[in-house]
Amino acid sequence: MKMAEKSRVRHKFRDQLDLQSMVWPGIIFVLIFSYIPMYGVVMAFQQYDIFGGMMKSPWVGFMNFKMFFEAPEFWNVMRNTIVISLLKLLITFPAPILFALMLNEIGNMAFKRFIQTVSYLPYFLSWVIVSGFVFSLLSVDNGTLNYLLERLDLIVEPVNFLAIPKYFWSILVSVNVWKEIGFGSIVYLAAIAGVDPALYEAASIDGASRFKQIYLITLPSIASIIIIFMILAIGNLLSAGFEDILLLATNPVLRPYSDVIDTYVYRVGILNARFSYATAVGLFKAVISVILLVTANKIARRADVSLW
Repeated sequence: MKMAEKSRVRHKFRDQLDLQSMVWPGIIFVLIFSYIPMYGVVMAFQQYDIFGGMMKSPWVGFMNFKMFFEAPEFWNVMRNTIVISLLKLLITFPAPILFALMLNEIGNMAFKRFIQTVSYLPYFLSWVIVSGFVFSLLSVDNGTLNYLLERLDLIVEPVNFLAIPKYFWSILVSVNVWKEIGFGSIVYLAAIAGVDPALYEAASIDGASRFKQIYLITLPSIASIIIIFMILAIGNLLSAGFEDILLLATNPVLRPYSDVIDTYVYRVGILNARFSYATAVGLFKAVISVILLVTANKIARRADVSLW
C-alpha cells in the first residue's frame, strides 16, 4: 500500500512538473534568504567577535536582552514603535478599503482607470524619491506648503515642519497613506468585483441606498479579506517602519519621536558594530510579532477566518 502511494505521489509530481518549476524557485529563495540566515540568531546569546566568528565567540546568555531592557532609550523606543504602528494600523490600514469602495462607485470607466493609475504610481517610487518630494514640499525656502499658508495669511513666517517633533507623526502617517493607498486597494477592488451583482439589484429594488448596499452587501462580502490583512497587520505591529522614518527623520531633534526598534537597531547595533546587541533587539521584536500574529489568528478563527 505504501509503495502504491509513493508511486502515485511520483506520478502526480511528474504530471505537475510545469507548476512545480514555478513554485520551487520561490521556495529555494525563501530557504536561502529567510531560513538559513536564522542560524545567526545565536549571536543574540553571544558576545560576538568579528574575527572569531560565531563558533569562537563567548556565550553570555541573556545579557544582551537585559542591556536592551535597561537601556535609557528602551521606553522611548517602545513608545514610538507602538504609537506609530497603531497610527498606521488605524489610519493606513482602512484607507485602501475606503478608497476601493469609493472607486467602485465611479461609473465613468475612463475616469476610474485614470484615478487608479494616478493612485498606484506613488507605490512604485522609492522612499528616497518620496522623501525628496516631502522635503521640497515642506521646505522653509520656497516650500509649496509654506508658500500657500503665507498667501492665505495663516502663518507670518515659514515653518520648518520637519524640525518640530510634534508634527512628525502626522507627516509620517500622511506620507504613508499617500504612498500605499492606491496599491493597497487592488486586492479589495478584486474582492468587490467578485460580489454577485444580483445582490445589488435585489437591494436596489427593495429601496436600499448606495450606502446601505455598501454596509449590508459589499463590506460583509469582503470581510474575510479584510480580516486576513488585519491579522497580518497586527503581526507586524512592531514594524513601525524603517526606510520612511530613517529618511524623513534626518534631523536629530526628531529622535525622541522618531526612534523606533528598526532605526534603533540600525543606529546603535549596526553603525556602532554591536552586532550581538542588534541581533538580541531584533529577536525580541520577532518573538513579540509571532505572539501577536498567533493571538490575532486565534481571535479571527472565531469568525471562521484565519491564516491557519
